[in-house]
Amino acid sequence: MHKTLKKYYSISEVAAQFDVAESVLRYWEKEFPQVIAPRKSGRNVRQYCKEDIDQIRLVYNLLKVRGMKIAAAREALTKNRQGAVNTSEMLDRLQSVRDELIAIRKELGSL
Repeated sequence: MHKTLKKYYSISEVAAQFDVAESVLRYWEKEFPQVIAPRKSGRNVRQYCKEDIDQIRLVYNLLKVRGMKIAAAREALTKNRQGAVNTSEMLDRLQSVRDELIAIRKELGSL
C-alpha cells in the first residue's frame, strides 16, 4: 500500500483499493452504520478519511477474507470488536509478508 498525504478519498478510490463496487461500500455503510460513517460534503458526496478506510478494512476482512455473513460480522464487531481488529491487523501483516515473499521469489527466479 502506498503512503500519501491525502486527507480524504472518494468512494471510487476506496472501492478500487478494496476491489469492490461502490454499491458494496454504500451497502456496508447501511449495514454497519456505527462502524462506517464517511463524511459527506455539501452535495452529499462521500469523503473517506484514513480512519474510515481502516474501518472498511475491518469489515472487508470479516466479510470477504473470513467469509462471515453480515449478521455474524455485526455480532463479532459488537461482542469482540478488539478481537476483530487484532485479527484484521494480523491478516494485513500476513498479506504484506506474502507479497514480499512473492517479490523475493520473482527476484531469485530472474537470477
